[in-house]
Amino acid sequence: MTSLPDSELTHAQTEVVDRAAAAIRQYAAECEAAQDVTPGAARALSSSGYTALVVPEDRGGLGANLSQFARAQLTLGTADASLALILAMHGHVTGAAFQGRTLPEPLLHAVAEAGKGGELLNALASEPELGSPSRGGLPQTRAVPEGTGFEGGGWRITGRKTWSTGVRSLRWALVTAATLDGQVGRYWVDLHGPGVRIEPTWQGALGLRGSGSHDVVFTDVPSSLHAPPAPGQPASSAWFWAAIAATYLGVGFAALDAIAAYARVRVPTALGAPIATLPRIQENVGRIATSLQAARALLLDAAAQWDADPSSASVPAIGAAKAHATGAAVFATDLASRTAGGAALSAALPLEKLLRDARAGLTHPPTDDTAYTALGRQLLEG
Repeated sequence: MTSLPDSELTHAQTEVVDRAAAAIRQYAAECEAAQDVTPGAARALSSSGYTALVVPEDRGGLGANLSQFARAQLTLGTADASLALILAMHGHVTGAAFQGRTLPEPLLHAVAEAGKGGELLNALASEPELGSPSRGGLPQTRAVPEGTGFEGGGWRITGRKTWSTGVRSLRWALVTAATLDGQVGRYWVDLHGPGVRIEPTWQGALGLRGSGSHDVVFTDVPSSLHAPPAPGQPASSAWFWAAIAATYLGVGFAALDAIAAYARVRVPTALGAPIATLPRIQENVGRIATSLQAARALLLDAAAQWDADPSSASVPAIGAAKAHATGAAVFATDLASRTAGGAALSAALPLEKLLRDARAGLTHPPTDDTAYTALGRQLLEG
């Protein structure tokens, strides 16, 4: 039997996770009300040290593997999905880049330096016409070469990106763009540089209101580092799907904590005792806990299998774990809200926010049909 890597966090990793979780709890309500990432929240996320979590140790980081990253995001997702997702995006881009060597060395160096320096980054790929990049299609964002182009010159980037998670807190972006001859690459852009404009399009979103996932408009923006077209790497899917699964599963656990706390203190006059004493309430809480614990076990097992064998053979299990985890989070927040009754509709309880945030997990790839079909095909052919 293959010995699986240790997934427990080290002392140093635990410290940065605790600092990040504390920062998220401190600023979550402020960002939710502002429907954006506030300056204080951005500073707190950056200074927590979490940006170095998955940077390899030989590059000066804390070297978390996929299992450790998943455990970390579970903790952050329990604190708040919007701000946790910003760190999830930074972590998955960084982890996939180093493990899958999805970027050339100059860009790997830039990513490592950003992580060590507390500078947040994200990959910006989605566009209004393109839809989900996972479905293919040519981006409308254009990269025009300066000088010698691929041989060492710079580029100018022009276009628009949507769903730019946490953009006001980011320093760097890997922007997917196409050259005039249709070659799709990723370009390293300083979001604090000239030609970058944020359009506040995220107000009134159903969920993740505090994530500030606005549109970004690039007008002749300079880029000196890029990743030329390359085949897909399993690490890209593994790290992204695990990040999503863990973050939203944390939302489900937050709902479990919320309904359990409410049930212990809610004492209807007709009952004369906390509703926690009622068998129906106990059953619902038990169903929620079982669903979440099963999803957590599945996710951590899939991540551990990846750490033991980081290849395409390990990816379908992570995709299925993502589908199961986001479904469990939706189930947990829904049943917790129905268990609390009308009180769940009030902002006095966190359940209405958790219910909204959990739904967002369903929108991230892979979709349920794709994830379960891939795993089923692998099992049937294997």
